[in-house]
Amino acid sequence: MIDLNAPAAPPPATAAPAPPICPAPGPGPENGKPWPVTIALLGPTAAGKTDLAIALAEALDLAVLSVDSRQLYLGMDVGTAKPSAAQRARVRHGLLDLREPNQPINLQEFSSAAQAAIAAEHRRRGVALLVGGSGLYLEALLRGLMPPAVPPQPELRRQLEALGQPLCHALLSQADGAAAARIAPADAVRTQRALEVLYATGQPASSQRSQQPPAWRVLELGLNPADLAERIQLRSRRMYSEGLVEETAGLLARYGADCPLLRTMGYDEARRLLAGELDRDSAIALTEQRTRQYAKRQRTWFRRRHSPIWLTPQAAGSDPAGGDLLRETLQLAQQVLG
Repeated sequence: MIDLNAPAAPPPATAAPAPPICPAPGPGPENGKPWPVTIALLGPTAAGKTDLAIALAEALDLAVLSVDSRQLYLGMDVGTAKPSAAQRARVRHGLLDLREPNQPINLQEFSSAAQAAIAAEHRRRGVALLVGGSGLYLEALLRGLMPPAVPPQPELRRQLEALGQPLCHALLSQADGAAAARIAPADAVRTQRALEVLYATGQPASSQRSQQPPAWRVLELGLNPADLAERIQLRSRRMYSEGLVEETAGLLARYGADCPLLRTMGYDEARRLLAGELDRDSAIALTEQRTRQYAKRQRTWFRRRHSPIWLTPQAAGSDPAGGDLLRETLQLAQQVLG
C-alpha cells in the first residue's frame, strides 16, 4: 500500500533541526527594508491546521499556501481533507488542484510552483503562510533542499511499473542505499523518481541533493494535539459519510485502478470496498489505522527535522477563530512581523 503523501523515512537522530525562528543573513534586500517572513504552520494530519490557518489568514490578510502532496491534485477533495468551497471562499488558497492525478508532480516541480507563490505573497504583504504536513516538501521550502533537475521519463516509468514495486525498491537498495533507506518499500512514486534520476544522470539521487537557505525569515509553528487519535477517528468517519467512496468511484472511472494516488490511505480502502474486498466498517477501521501510522511518521519527522514553537492544543471540534489558540498564534506572528 502506497502512502504518496507520507514523508520519507526520518534521518538519523543526530540531524540538526531548524530553529523555529530563522533570521535571514545580513541587511534587507532593498534599501535596508526587513527581510520578508514565511510562517509555516506544520503538524500531523488531522491536527487542526486548516481551521487555524484560515483564521490566521483572515486576521493577517494572507493566502493559505498548502504544503500537502495529495491536495495538489484535481478531484481529490474528500479523501485529502482539502479545504471546502466555503473555506476557500473565506480566504485565498494556493498550491491546490495543480494537476490531474495521473500526472504526478515531483519535488522539483512542486518547489518551483511554491517558490513562485511565496514570492507573490512576499511582494504583496511581506509575509507568506505555508500550511501542511508533507515533511519533504516543507524541508525543500524552509531549508532550501534542492532536488536534481531531471525531467520526468514517461517510458522509463512505464517499464518500472511493469517490473512491480518490490523489485524496483530492491533495485534502488542495490544502486542507492541512502535513497532506499529514506523511501518506504511500498512508495512506488518516490522509488520510481529515485531510479529515474539515477538512470538519467548516472549518479545516485541521494548524492545530488544540495541545500540553499531561502532569502527570508522563517517562523515555524506546530500543532500536535494530545487527542490526535480521536481527531483521526472523527475525520476518517466523516470522510466516508461525506462521499469518499463516491469520489473514489469517479476517480477510478476516470484514471483507472492503476493510478498510484488511488492506492494511498483512504482511497485504497474505498477502492477495496467498491471491489467487494472490504465491508464499510472494515474500510473505515483500516483508514483510521493507516492514518494513525502516517501521523506517527509525521511526528517523528517534525521532531527530528524541525523545532517549531508548539502551540497550545485545543479540544477536537473547538473553533480556533474564537479561542486562545488564535490569539497565541497572532502574538507569535506579530513578534516576528514587528
